[in-house]
Amino acid sequence: MSRYDLALIGFGGVNRALAELVFQRGDSLAEELGFALRVVAITDLRAGSLVDTDGIDLAPLLAAEPGELDFAGLPGGSTDPRNEWVIRHVPSDVVVEATFTNPADGEPALSHVRWALESGKHVCTTNKGPVALAGQALKALAAEHGVSFEFEGSVLSGTPVLRTAQSLFGGLEITGVEGIMNGTSNYVLGRIEEGVDLPAAIAEAQELGYAEADPTADIEGHDVQLKVMILANEVLGADLRREDIFCEGISTITPDEVRDAASKGLRWKLVGSATRNEDGSVDARVAPLALPSHHPLAGISGPVNAVSFHTDLLGTVTVSGPGAGRIETAYALLSDIIAIHQRHTSATRRVLQETHLV
Repeated sequence: MSRYDLALIGFGGVNRALAELVFQRGDSLAEELGFALRVVAITDLRAGSLVDTDGIDLAPLLAAEPGELDFAGLPGGSTDPRNEWVIRHVPSDVVVEATFTNPADGEPALSHVRWALESGKHVCTTNKGPVALAGQALKALAAEHGVSFEFEGSVLSGTPVLRTAQSLFGGLEITGVEGIMNGTSNYVLGRIEEGVDLPAAIAEAQELGYAEADPTADIEGHDVQLKVMILANEVLGADLRREDIFCEGISTITPDEVRDAASKGLRWKLVGSATRNEDGSVDARVAPLALPSHHPLAGISGPVNAVSFHTDLLGTVTVSGPGAGRIETAYALLSDIIAIHQRHTSATRRVLQETHLV
């Protein structure tokens, strides 16, 4: 049976949840999927780094509270995260990148991804920055080194919108996409509709874990802007930069506007969209819209996300599901690893067939 050794870069909620899946369901996953998973390296800004090429014992790490982890006292541990050294030099098959990243320049995730691909290692990441800002270059680098660069979780967490469009829409022409891609802003708009003012709604979202301590990226639409870039470039074949996408958030919408719209059967939503024009160019934008009740996105409530694909043969197809959550996002990483396995198993089989060995 095949086995993939994983290097987990970042050990916050998402990669910790992936480690839990490997620890708790490793045997059943191997039986179902046809390959085993083993964690051989973990790095973390606070805990340091931990390396064991024979496989890290995950049980004591998962039993400890996240803030209590200190790899320095463990065999193979260090106070230094040593991200570049771990990525480049520790033997691993897949580098799983899930660090906190600056959306303006994609760092440090962009460097992490580049180092791994240059080292001939597959990469899966949940980070939007590297994909939105350097996706084409990173895919070319992956092809140059014969490895995969996967990023399903960069748009709707565990809800598979990218792979749905790329794998299940064969024969369809996708003319545009639009979606609710930020659960925080969607939750806040719903609470304003119910009579809560903006600051109180944001505070609630923070208490529930939907919003960061600084909610600016969610409320002002910057998070959605990066996701629209990814969808436009990956699904519509565009080559958009951040400055090409108009972006307006929800902070200027008043409670009166929200309630007035609701009285007319309309619901305010922060919508990201990209549309292919007749000349092949793509227009993209992020802006709040008051949607009629029959619109496929109007009924998407709370922290749930959805993306509608506009196609020539099927009309509009909408995919809806969780757009956040540690377990859900960890599933996106698992789906990326499955895709890596399937792609490279198929490639190996083709080579064997071409050389008449099977």
